[in-house]
Amino acid sequence: MGRRKTTPVSSGRIWRAALYARLSREDGDRGESNSIATQKAILEEYIAGDPTLSCAGVYVDDGCTGTNFDRPGFRRMIRDIEAGRIDCVLVKDLSRFGRDYIDTGHYLERWLPDHGVRFIAISDNIDSAKNAYDLLLPFKNVFNEQYARDISQKVRGSVRAKQEKGQFIGAFPSYGYRKSPHDHNKLEIDPVAAQVVRRVFDLFESGMGKVRIAKTLNAEGIPCPSEYKRLNGDNYNNGHRISSTTYWTYSTIHRMLQNAMYVGTMEQGRAPRAGMHGQPKMLDPSQWVLVPNTHEPIISREQWDRVQALLQKNTRQLTFDQNLSPFAGYLKCGDCGRAMCKTRSNQIIRYGCGSYKRYGPTVCSSHSITHEELSAIVLEDLNRIIGSIQDLKKLAEEATPSVPKRDLSLERDRLQASLDRIYRLKKTAYEDYREGLLSKEDFLRYKADYETQEKHLTKQLEQLSEEKESNVLDNPWVASLLQHGKLTELDRATIAETIQEIRVYSDGRIAITYRFADDLGLFPDTEPPEP
Repeated sequence: MGRRKTTPVSSGRIWRAALYARLSREDGDRGESNSIATQKAILEEYIAGDPTLSCAGVYVDDGCTGTNFDRPGFRRMIRDIEAGRIDCVLVKDLSRFGRDYIDTGHYLERWLPDHGVRFIAISDNIDSAKNAYDLLLPFKNVFNEQYARDISQKVRGSVRAKQEKGQFIGAFPSYGYRKSPHDHNKLEIDPVAAQVVRRVFDLFESGMGKVRIAKTLNAEGIPCPSEYKRLNGDNYNNGHRISSTTYWTYSTIHRMLQNAMYVGTMEQGRAPRAGMHGQPKMLDPSQWVLVPNTHEPIISREQWDRVQALLQKNTRQLTFDQNLSPFAGYLKCGDCGRAMCKTRSNQIIRYGCGSYKRYGPTVCSSHSITHEELSAIVLEDLNRIIGSIQDLKKLAEEATPSVPKRDLSLERDRLQASLDRIYRLKKTAYEDYREGLLSKEDFLRYKADYETQEKHLTKQLEQLSEEKESNVLDNPWVASLLQHGKLTELDRATIAETIQEIRVYSDGRIAITYRFADDLGLFPDTEPPEP
């Protein structure tokens, strides 16, 4: 930096000084000596002892890093300088002003002098109106930045260590969870949101697509995760969504279905910053910090595995009524190995070789099978396996995960207390309006906001009252199986759970590969079942 000119102190001039204080634990600003109160006391004492200075304003950034200048108090001070209300900046020391070498130098060497602003750093004995400091200042700035970098590295190391221990270190937990009031590094289930999470997984596994799930939730007036957090008083901002979006979307459902937090695995460190000024960069999933069994799961491991298998198949998860077969993703041509495709003619559904349909007889043959024929074959074979099981009811009970009954009384009390508070606020706003203490515009705005919150809380209470202890024997599918001793129809969930692949050959053979065949030894050295 070249030598800069000083701003001389004119006799009789009174400088309008901005008293600026900043504190950030992440920058290593520890101890009482750097507290906001201490800084303000030092600045006020200094200005009281200098008759050429008058206090034109106090500007504070508490909890703001010094490694950049995007701070609310600092930006307000800059605006006042530009408006001509400030012509002197007073700080305890140079590090309070900033720790970034380049930007700090720009302000002190160029911007402040160009605007005729005097700069005083008390502890560093810097006063631009009295002394040239071009030899000292750059080194102080460099030391400040290197100190901040060292602290930043230590903070990142501490954060990483907590992540590897399975402690939650984020500002906002995944939808369905909230921070424990006793330990903010631990998560507990949010009963209302958890119900929605379970429903999303159930709907997807039953064959409903992500877009249709989103539409269903929107039609029922269920707030999306970001809107739910906002309505619950969290100052939450989702970088994935457009600011005006307050509804469920495909991407929200897609991320939810892949979030391992829902099976009790703490999933963190997905997009760390490369340095103090670096932008978050998404890492490969193999580099994420995953710690299992750190909190209560919302989704069972069995259901999670089934859903991940469905996601891997990369098929549109729609029901048959939406023009997709429950066999989609599982059905292949036995001759060429490519996926079978579905056609409809005179209300008859057939599955034919996709290669033949696209490229003709030079690639494969035109063999096909109807949906009814295939369903009958698979259903018969599955029932043959079920028939070999001695006690279906005992098997169903043993397969049911042991889930402790959840006490929801505290959650109901919390929601009711919040609802009572909204009632009181509505009444107070109306009384203030009647007394002329509140304008009609403000009253209507408050009223609309309170009614939105009231509707949201009432909906949560209704959802909570609908939650009951799950019993696998109450499931209609299980009840029908136990009653008849066999499957009466096929659905996508059954196929996803039992079948790995179905191959249809040109000679009429059907080969079914089951997920459990090797484990149970059901089909040792046997030919594929024939139609």
